[in-house]
Amino acid sequence: MKNDLYHLIHQKIIESERVVITSHLRPDGDSICTGLALAKMGEALGKKMSLINRDPTPFPFSQMPEAAGIKIGQVPARRFDLVILLECASVARSGQKNLGGYFKINIDHHYSNDSYADINWVDPEASAVGEMVFLLSEKTGLPLTPEIASHLYCAIVSDTGSFQFSNTTSRAFDVCHKLVRLGANPIKTTEFLFNTNPPEKIKLLGHVLSTLRMNKKGTIATITMFKKFLRAFHLREIDTEDITTLARSIKGVEMVLFFKEMARDTFRISLRSKGLANAAAIAEQFGGGGHVHAAGFTASGPYDKLIRDIPRQIEKFLEQKRESALKIHALSSRTE
Repeated sequence: MKNDLYHLIHQKIIESERVVITSHLRPDGDSICTGLALAKMGEALGKKMSLINRDPTPFPFSQMPEAAGIKIGQVPARRFDLVILLECASVARSGQKNLGGYFKINIDHHYSNDSYADINWVDPEASAVGEMVFLLSEKTGLPLTPEIASHLYCAIVSDTGSFQFSNTTSRAFDVCHKLVRLGANPIKTTEFLFNTNPPEKIKLLGHVLSTLRMNKKGTIATITMFKKFLRAFHLREIDTEDITTLARSIKGVEMVLFFKEMARDTFRISLRSKGLANAAAIAEQFGGGGHVHAAGFTASGPYDKLIRDIPRQIEKFLEQKRESALKIHALSSRTE
């Protein structure tokens, strides 16, 4: 047997009787659907599989019948043989507090990862962890039923924004082609992910877009979702990726900052960029992380100050990077 990551992970799953899967705080479609797929793979091998996330499953994934089996809360200490963490740059990112004594497998496709586990599989070239788990199955023979294929396809479509985001690659298309041949239904998945919005969400979208601000150069856009917006429509936290996609579609915009009020004077700021603007590098400046074009961080303070100061800092950072790139280009031109 090859001593590579695929087979190390496969062997550890085979050796374990009780496996728990967890994902990052505020789980998304990639982590949720990939977790469900991994659980089904393990069950087919006769393993006792559990899914435990710290935060609730968001809409529309909460409507999946399988989502009822995802427990919300803390992973108990010393109850499992193995913990698999999906898309967690660190243990803290999972929100789990009892993982210290566990053997851990870290599966992630964000380059900003602490490599904290016993087995670390971090592939920034992957479009989604759903893509990675398909490759794991392909390399090691882990079971891949039509149901599992559907979950993995949904994970990839969700994380690539239906193949619109910069993490869309030829390998993602190749994997999805294989998943469709194995039983995934593209039309059913698209309908589930993008055409199940309640009227209240469309009204919410209008409120959020009404907060749109632009810097003078037109390169940075900010939008905000206050808790009062959610309360007005009797909504809890919902998927809002499509709102940032609309703001990012503005001509000339390099970066979108989506301020989501989490508590009084506390905001989760999602960054979405395009072109050469590196969202992950900016998020890291504020203690966060993520992908080149999709990242985030948390900021605390009065909203009026944050909405003024953070875009200014980011604009300055982008300008410095642009000047550095121009200097490097000029130097390379002279030496040619």
